[in-house]
Amino acid sequence: MPLTDTAIRNAKPGAKSVKMFDGAGLYLEVTPAGGKLWRLKYRFMGAEKRLALGAYPAVGLKDARAKRDEARAHLADGRDPGAVKQAEKARAYALAADSFEVVARDWIARHLDTKAASHRDKVVRRLERDVFPYLGRRPIAEITAPDILAVLRRIENRGVLETAHRAQQNIGQVIRYAIATGRAVNDPTQALRGALPAYVPQHMASPADDPQAVGAILRALDAFKGGPIVAAAIKLLPMVFCRPGELRTMRWVDVDLDGAQWRYLVTKTKTEHLVPLSRQAVAILRDLHHLTGHLPAGWVFIGGRTPNEPMSDAAINAAYRRLGIDTKSELTGHGWRSVARTLLHEHLGYEPAVIEHQLAHAVPDALGNAYNRTKFIAQRKKMMQAWADYLDRLKTGADIIPIRGAA
Repeated sequence: MPLTDTAIRNAKPGAKSVKMFDGAGLYLEVTPAGGKLWRLKYRFMGAEKRLALGAYPAVGLKDARAKRDEARAHLADGRDPGAVKQAEKARAYALAADSFEVVARDWIARHLDTKAASHRDKVVRRLERDVFPYLGRRPIAEITAPDILAVLRRIENRGVLETAHRAQQNIGQVIRYAIATGRAVNDPTQALRGALPAYVPQHMASPADDPQAVGAILRALDAFKGGPIVAAAIKLLPMVFCRPGELRTMRWVDVDLDGAQWRYLVTKTKTEHLVPLSRQAVAILRDLHHLTGHLPAGWVFIGGRTPNEPMSDAAINAAYRRLGIDTKSELTGHGWRSVARTLLHEHLGYEPAVIEHQLAHAVPDALGNAYNRTKFIAQRKKMMQAWADYLDRLKTGADIIPIRGAA
């Protein structure tokens, strides 16, 4: 007689397991511990076998019968239902091992380990916040263009279109890595070209064409009332016009005060760069050496919470905002690069190639070399001192007459 839900609910455990048969090999086994387990008894190639179909009430009577009918369909096609179940389980494990997040973590470890920590952290945070919650557990080979677009639309709807474009780029990088390692066969992000509105990058705010505004900002920096570490950083950055992340991770071991130079690895290219230091820059660093030069971690600009970490990447722009400088419309720490590029050429007359080398930009020479840290070094030393002197004159409000082609 077929089972009913009432009979199953009222079944009580005994001293031994009890089997309650439903029909066509399906039965419910009630264990002494009170468990109610669905089983299917069947024969395959002359041997009697049993297949577990789940536990009641997670698997109800209707579901158990559907599982039985599916197993019997396999038998009718000459397949062992037990072997089919094992194959499906193995496939599920394989897909879980090749989920988007698993592949992405592998890609991060192998391809971002040589990148700047700030860049790697941004990519990881973007994936963890915006991608993994929706695609992380999905088998990477089964992710489609509409799946990805749904993720990108969520980001776009937050009003951060640039982040959506960067997320699309990162997803594509992970999937192409999966293809290279045999875990996927096609890249659905190729079908998403044009799916998002175009993003027009906004240049970092800077008063590159207004020397008087630069002078006013320099006077404001001198009036900063915060801690001495940040104060030194915001005064030194205009003189060396490196990327703010490179300044905040400056180490004393890379600074030669007597030789007036600083060597470091460029964050974007991982090439060694040389910065000649002006007298004004050396003076700032000598004062700072009394504060941080003896600390074991070796950072020039230590963090506010611990001397074992460098200054926060938000510290410089935060200091600007405290001084009333609008980092969206007036100036950011990064903006000093465009200030220097423009004023060094238009007001001090230095050649673009010399300036670009000091900015650590790739400038191919006649031999095809993209960058040489010592090229134009004599001119760059003179230029960096002239630049520091020029900033001093701007700060005091002196009239500056543009000198075209003098250098």
